[in-house]
Amino acid sequence: MYQPRTAVIGAGISGLTAGKMLNDYGVPYVCFESSDRVGGNWAFGNPNGHSSAYRSLHIDTSKHQLSFRDFPMPEDFPDFPHHSQIKQYLDDYATAFGLGEHIQFENGVEHARRLPEGGWELRTQRTGTQYFDLLVVANGHHWDPRYPSFPGEFTGTTMHAHHYIDPRTPMDFTGKRILVVGLGNSAADIAVELSSKALQNTLSLSTRSGAWIVPKYIAGKPADKYFRTSPYIPYSWQRKFIQLASPLTSGKPENYGLPTPNHKLFEAHPTQSVELPLRLGSGDVLPKPDIARFDGQTVHFTDGTADDFDVIIYATGYNITFPFFDPEFLSAPDNRIDLYKRMFVPGIEDLVFAGFAQSTPTLFPFVECQARLIGAYAVGRYRLPEPERMREVIVSDQQHYTGHMLDRPRHTQQVDYFLYEHDMRTRELPAGAQRSRALGPPKWAAVSDTVPNAGVRQ
Repeated sequence: MYQPRTAVIGAGISGLTAGKMLNDYGVPYVCFESSDRVGGNWAFGNPNGHSSAYRSLHIDTSKHQLSFRDFPMPEDFPDFPHHSQIKQYLDDYATAFGLGEHIQFENGVEHARRLPEGGWELRTQRTGTQYFDLLVVANGHHWDPRYPSFPGEFTGTTMHAHHYIDPRTPMDFTGKRILVVGLGNSAADIAVELSSKALQNTLSLSTRSGAWIVPKYIAGKPADKYFRTSPYIPYSWQRKFIQLASPLTSGKPENYGLPTPNHKLFEAHPTQSVELPLRLGSGDVLPKPDIARFDGQTVHFTDGTADDFDVIIYATGYNITFPFFDPEFLSAPDNRIDLYKRMFVPGIEDLVFAGFAQSTPTLFPFVECQARLIGAYAVGRYRLPEPERMREVIVSDQQHYTGHMLDRPRHTQQVDYFLYEHDMRTRELPAGAQRSRALGPPKWAAVSDTVPNAGVRQ
């Protein structure tokens, strides 16, 4: 069994699950975390600035879909836990599996360079340069805010939802004319919170494509308990069935005054909200179409109307960013990065990505599924196909998971968890094990002796 010296970048959800599986396989690893705590996006007030959690945030996936398979959420958690409970859950996960001893806090990776013969040279914040056989990138993709661009100049206050905390932070959101741009879950939550009549705001909500708003509960149960796609029925048929049933569960967005979506349900991310339809129906939130241009504090919309605003909050998503890689080595322009099974760059076998997907309806079991492959790969029980075949699969998988969706940066990494997990468990892991038995361990394992002070074997 190979025991490559492995580096994991990030101690969020993906870094913790990858570390847990490396532990299970007995692989020595170091997790480099720029913060002083685990949790990444779910560490509210994270000093490294990577948390997008606001004070009132509750997760949109129910605990029934969210739990790790080998570490269930506590039964006394509510259906939709608060961010503080998610953080506690991750803390308990790290403690239960002894992950803390592998994490170097406040020691993020500043630069990662792949060596000519394979292996990695990492320059870190506190401990200088270190060398590794295998690099697992788990730095997340919800921390670098993406801003849209419109003609003209807005002279009021602008901010991204990433920086919103509560009605008093980072500014006093009282008695203001506020425009929230976007119609995802964060936009809905912030619009609902700031449209409360107690705050005396006038709040408008601008959307470019429209969105389908789906309930969090159906028949008194979390709605996602009823959601499960099947690998044995064509994916397009399953979408069609859900689209036909949607008027009975969520209704039409135009009934609330929103623009008619320019797509069918599940051709873009739906928005989960119980309260937004009520706020729209009550006149507390005023629906607006896309922005046409700015003129000082006046915002002109594509329907010819215009209004004055004091504050614009952009809830417009995030960039996929790797600040430790040289851009010419690897980047993700427009959030596009071609990864085999959302994990591997063809031709770079000693580099693995964890958690770089928008998994529906659940993220935690998705990264747990990827971690199983990472552990098997690290000890030589899984081997990749040839780069040419990997590129072919990347194209076919992309068409399978996103071919029906709007071409937007937020959809480039979309996957269906149930279909992905079935593919990995029943096809990819067994096929990779067979390739390993036939061809030997991965190529990078054979050259790891070229990495100084790395490559522990037994």
